[in-house]
Amino acid sequence: MKYCIDALGLTRLVIFLAAFAAIFAVSPPVPAEKSQLEGWFSENVKPFADCKAELDPALVAAEENATVVKVRADGSGDFKTVTEAINSVPAGNTRRVVIWIGEGVYKEKLKIDRNKPFVTLYGSPNNMPNLTFDGDAAKYGTVYSATLIVESDYFVAANLVIENSSPRPDGIRKGAQALAARLMGTKAAIYNCKFIGFQDTLCDDEGLHLYKDCFIQGTVDFIFGKGTSLYLNSRLDVVGDGGLAVITAHSREEESDSSGYSFAHCSITGTGGKNTYLGRAWMPRSRVVFAYTTMADIIHAEGWNDMNHSGYDATVLFGEYKCSGPGAELSGRVKYSKQLSDVEVKPFISLGYLQSEKWLLPPPNPQV
Repeated sequence: MKYCIDALGLTRLVIFLAAFAAIFAVSPPVPAEKSQLEGWFSENVKPFADCKAELDPALVAAEENATVVKVRADGSGDFKTVTEAINSVPAGNTRRVVIWIGEGVYKEKLKIDRNKPFVTLYGSPNNMPNLTFDGDAAKYGTVYSATLIVESDYFVAANLVIENSSPRPDGIRKGAQALAARLMGTKAAIYNCKFIGFQDTLCDDEGLHLYKDCFIQGTVDFIFGKGTSLYLNSRLDVVGDGGLAVITAHSREEESDSSGYSFAHCSITGTGGKNTYLGRAWMPRSRVVFAYTTMADIIHAEGWNDMNHSGYDATVLFGEYKCSGPGAELSGRVKYSKQLSDVEVKPFISLGYLQSEKWLLPPPNPQV
């Protein structure tokens, strides 16, 4: 069979490959062996002192003037609530403010406004605080129901449990969707956090986001939005009951939009039988990639669902690459999904996908 390519197609191919080359020159793809992931990350995400010459100037200034405030529910810190600590950050903030949160349960509905960049929420890895609220779509609207809403840029979270405690949707009660978190700002890093909910747990909404060593639990569309996000070594836990379950619903609409969800060296666990889809075509150019991911025996044989939008089949990108486990069996996959080649997958499993050299730093370890 012969293939031909016109001048325009050739130009696009050259630009495409040049973009790949630029990414790989500074950011090699994740290693195939999961045991090498930590070493790879440390090699490519340097401490502040070693990489500040490459970072965004505003971020450098913020990190060089960092401050720490403590939240303790017993009143022994600077604040008793997380809300009070967030309120203490001035509008137009220009310094890194680490909000250190002591152990315990904090029932608060939290929002970090767009004019408050450079905020870190930090909990002890040995005593992770629980940020919880019971807002739902019926009361607040879906995307405003989140326990934690982050509109600002350069956000960091580490060692937190972020939960929406609303009841599980029963298919009857209207407005039962309930978010644990919504991230709307760009250049956000999330380390070792747990997101707990059912439908629409994590609204990974806009911007460049890294999730590393996280746990995300839900039922339907429990990672959704239009983020440009890389998930590393994270567990996606399906709380299935035998009905339809869907992990991702990405909302990319335009071909020029670079957004997409990429999962590398993650694991899919849970219950509910083989009724879980890796993703659905929420919008015509939804883009989701799973690489080196272990999948339990809960994935529907088709893998992906176009939700009867057959016109989207030619425009979505639903890709898999060297995944494993019983749920990764390929023989029954829908025709519009794609088994990616080595070249095709590389942009999605590189830190260059997040333009990380300008902003990404290792997990925080504040001295308190």
